[in-house]
Amino acid sequence: MAAPGLWSVDYEVYGDVQGVFFRKYTEEQGRKLGVVGWVKNTTWGTVTGQVQGPKEKVDIMKNWLRTVGSPMSRIDRTVFSNEREITGLEFQAFSTKY
Repeated sequence: MAAPGLWSVDYEVYGDVQGVFFRKYTEEQGRKLGVVGWVKNTTWGTVTGQVQGPKEKVDIMKNWLRTVGSPMSRIDRTVFSNEREITGLEFQAFSTKY
């Protein structure tokens, strides 16, 4: 049976987001909220990833990715894509990919 109200969204964060512990703080925030997914640096200077969990927690994480980030980061914009309802979580935890 599918869990009710599970959502998945992909994201890419633009700005000064590499070398400022953005991935570490994103992973910590995801674990604190109880969502799953991943985060990683891109070769073009952005941070990308995916978040999955209950819609209200995914929305909180989206707002965090758009407005908070790590203390030393500067977020210029965050692009969300492929937002959809899912029947089950595809990850066990929130992790950093390399």
